Amino acid sequence: MPVRMDKPWAPLNEDSLKIIASHLGVYQLANDAGDIVYIGVADARTLFGLKGELQKAIADPPAGASQFRVEVNMAYRTRHAELLEAYQHDHGDLPVANTDIDSRMLGRLRPAG
Repeated sequence: MPVRMDKPWAPLNEDSLKIIASHLGVYQLANDAGDIVYIGVADARTLFGLKGELQKAIADPPAGASQFRVEVNMAYRTRHAELLEAYQHDHGDLPVANTDIDSRMLGRLRPAG
């Protein structure tokens, strides 16, 4: 599995959620330009898993989010941290809407390529 999520983007709307199940995992939200604005996790405390988290994002899109991609993953905490660390490595900071994360608590990932 690549460190960075490379799945295609889907529009952040109710029609796109019809194919999303209530699984646990991670997701990314992006603006119209494809810039990642939020990296989130649907964990054991999340109501309706990935679908529930994306429904919240549709109701109140963070930082102009208009598209999403998901990854079903039972190691969601580790994968969430890995995606945040990769983004921080690439951009020097966390996505603009990830104000819920203290970047000092993340490790330093140095992915190849």
